[in-house]
Amino acid sequence: MLEPAYQADVVIVGAGVAGLSAAHRLTSAGVTTVVLEGAPCVGGRMATEKVDGFRLDRIGQLLSTSYPELRLTPGLDALALRPFAPGVLVHADGRTHRAGELASAGGARGALGAARAFVTAPRRPRGARRTGQSPGGGAVWPAQSAFPPLATPPLSRAFPPLGGAVDQARLAAVLGRIAAAPVDRLLARPEQPAGRAVAARGVPARTVEGFLRPLLAALLCDPDLTTSSRCADLALRAFASGRLCLPEGGADTLPELLAGALPPGTVHTGVHVTSVSTTSVSTAEHGEIRCGAVLLATGAREAAELLPGLRVPSFHPVTVVHHTADETPSTGAALLLDADRRGPVAHTAVISQVDPSRAPAGRALISSTILGAPPPDADRVVRAHLADLYGTSTLRWELLAVHHTPEAVPAMPPPHDLRRPVRLLAGLYICGDHRDTSTVQGALHSGHRAAAALLADLGITPAHAAARLPRAA
Repeated sequence: MLEPAYQADVVIVGAGVAGLSAAHRLTSAGVTTVVLEGAPCVGGRMATEKVDGFRLDRIGQLLSTSYPELRLTPGLDALALRPFAPGVLVHADGRTHRAGELASAGGARGALGAARAFVTAPRRPRGARRTGQSPGGGAVWPAQSAFPPLATPPLSRAFPPLGGAVDQARLAAVLGRIAAAPVDRLLARPEQPAGRAVAARGVPARTVEGFLRPLLAALLCDPDLTTSSRCADLALRAFASGRLCLPEGGADTLPELLAGALPPGTVHTGVHVTSVSTTSVSTAEHGEIRCGAVLLATGAREAAELLPGLRVPSFHPVTVVHHTADETPSTGAALLLDADRRGPVAHTAVISQVDPSRAPAGRALISSTILGAPPPDADRVVRAHLADLYGTSTLRWELLAVHHTPEAVPAMPPPHDLRRPVRLLAGLYICGDHRDTSTVQGALHSGHRAAAALLADLGITPAHAAARLPRAA
């Protein structure tokens, strides 16, 4: 229990991944740190519900193996990432196609090499059979990673590629160029809504509508693509240079690893902060806690309630519907996007194929994301849409949960400042995905920036703070 007279160098309000990331960097620099969280557990929106042996993410944000902060953040050494199959599956014009596999499988070099191979390869002889094998090769982890290489989860059956060889070559070239482009160059591009910018990618309209739009909608949780084109470029870069993945065991594994690796007594849950200043924090349970500095690591709305005047962004609502089935759909460990938009589901996956630890043995876990509020009679409507997407009967599927989060992801319309200040004034700092990009990478990186600013004001320069901070993706 915290005592009213307890003193600390820094009090962090909020135990999401941004606050926990900052806490690691502060404590490793010798700064006495206390993290206060009003909820009964850490993690914020990275929450996982446990139901009858299933692990059900409430939001289900997609991660990428190319996120730098997953490797740079102290405390995540034991994080295991479970990759999706390379690329994605796209349901377009009533059929399911493979797309984006070249870039995801081989990164920037693989995509560019595959594009050259498609352009320079001789025409397939008439009557010859297509093997369906990707010229990009198997999956590799991004360069200079501390993690081992990823295995390539297989598809249960073959799916034809999206478009012809020339379409695939153009798409591979676009993804390869964006994967190899320096982040500073992407951020220097003219900024406009992503929906307007995506049409100028140098690929046919059918590839834009059948792949790029549904992919970006899934990565940004933005069905109308009102997000800044710079943020969309960063999302495409992460996709093209790495692999989509999930934390093994559920989304809450990541914040729990961060919290568990902090010194004992650092994190206190069930403590509600009522006011903050540069030298103290008032709580409902333990009165005033005096400190040398305060770091707000809550969501944007909660931060504005403690500091009136802070801007509250709009949000993208997300609904995740979880089903279980006796038989596993034949899409394997692939992410399945709906380009036809004939139902509420934007993307879906057999999560138990990606991460077997999330479902009991012999049961399939199918998680489907609606970018918005659930429709009336959600189970029936979603089940009918999934039957079309997976090409199988869903009558015997069992509904496990429907999770609707109205403020799931902060919106990033243009103009969007990807480096909003983390230092409000001397002794008062702020971090969170609403100060960077609305991704797990952005949240971790924001905590990194806030800790660096705070340590600089304290005159402390640890080894990890001396290096140039990586850009958020």
